[in-house]
Amino acid sequence: MQKFSNYIGAEWVSSEEYLENRNPSDITDVIGLYAQASEGQLEVAIEAAEKAQKEWAQYGLEKKYAMLMSVGEELKNRSSELGELLAREEGKTRAEGVGEVYRAGQFFTYYAAETLRQIGENADSVREGIEIDVRREPLGVIGVISPWNFPIATAAWKIAPALAFGNSVVWKPANLTPASAWSLAEIISRQEVPKGLLNLVMGSGRNVGQKLAESPKVKAISFTGSVEVGRRIAASAIKNMTKLQMEMGSKNPLVIADDAQSELAATCAVQGAFGATGQKCTASSRIIVMEKIYQEVVEKIIKATQALRVGHALDTETQIGPVVSQEQLESNIAYLKLGQEEGCELACGLEQQEHKTEGYYMRPALFLNGNNDMEINNQEMFAPIACVIKVSSYEEALEVANATSFGLVSGIITSSLARAAHFRRNSRSGCVMVNLPTAGTDYHVPFGGRGDSSYGSREQGQYAVEFYSQVKTTYTSAGKPK
Repeated sequence: MQKFSNYIGAEWVSSEEYLENRNPSDITDVIGLYAQASEGQLEVAIEAAEKAQKEWAQYGLEKKYAMLMSVGEELKNRSSELGELLAREEGKTRAEGVGEVYRAGQFFTYYAAETLRQIGENADSVREGIEIDVRREPLGVIGVISPWNFPIATAAWKIAPALAFGNSVVWKPANLTPASAWSLAEIISRQEVPKGLLNLVMGSGRNVGQKLAESPKVKAISFTGSVEVGRRIAASAIKNMTKLQMEMGSKNPLVIADDAQSELAATCAVQGAFGATGQKCTASSRIIVMEKIYQEVVEKIIKATQALRVGHALDTETQIGPVVSQEQLESNIAYLKLGQEEGCELACGLEQQEHKTEGYYMRPALFLNGNNDMEINNQEMFAPIACVIKVSSYEEALEVANATSFGLVSGIITSSLARAAHFRRNSRSGCVMVNLPTAGTDYHVPFGGRGDSSYGSREQGQYAVEFYSQVKTTYTSAGKPK
């Protein structure tokens, strides 16, 4: 069995402990053994990053551009190969895996271009003879803690801007999907950069992630994961006044108005709820339908859900792959039982299927007759499970959509321009979709939410500079000319 090491200080470093990486589509398929970093190795990685950052900050813009562009182009060129590896370890379909790797490449090429757009500002002082210069400078060492559901894309949209704006990175990926992380680190390892600019420290969140958050040498942490873990990281990081950016939970609503086109509504609901096996922070797990169109739309949603083909992630016929792990599967089944105990009708999702390989398979599940008081409509399930909530009016639909502690994405399906405009302005979420699935965002515009969904400045696009840099204002008196 091949062993894969951590990448620390520009060297591949072995470990005393290794973790099996198994294919959720076929649990007999072990992808490899991945090193678990020790506390001492993490300290070495942080020190290497601290040293490398000072050198990297002095690199010319074109050198940074060339490095980031090289990484991005290789990711895009190898998206078929690496996308298959991603699908094999995470469970999303091969097409989704290929698309994710290609998107990761786009993040790197986008931020390569951003290195050449770093232009400061100047201003006249209120005092005579003084000029003011405003520019951005790097923070230092950035701790990146990335999730398993988008193991290479989420990491890319954190690592690429961190490097573009002159920082170094210590990266702790999720232990469920280390192969994708190792592959990205390997690509970066072949670039001409200071030793220690990017460090890969695989390991558990409670060990490596927590210690990363506690380090006073780490100047900022970008985290994507659960609210519970995010709060622990924040509590540790604030002791050192470490800058924080956190993307956490969600409970995204999709409102289907009574003037919606029923086919479009059903398509958006099913794609948004069950794409990538529902393991997306942007998934629409609450489908809010006005009663006038309720029966027609719900019948179409049920039919489309039941027609989804569940199977091995690498099977070309598969539309829904397995969930990521046995633990996730057990959690999902517990939510199916909870929903029924709370009084929901399970319209589909308990059907058993035979598969050629043993894996963590489950049918997409749809609850009916739900309401916002139920736990299944308050907790992020991160599963191919959605609940339909019937409402009597648009006003009630908006109220139900906003009645959540989260606020990442919301959506509405409507033929009314007035309703669409009103919803856009009054939905309490960071991203709003009109006549589109809630899942699906672009890489060149800001991404993030409100409430328990996000903390700190936005990710992606030009807004990323706010997190990965700090502002310096310089006053200069040139004196009077002689």
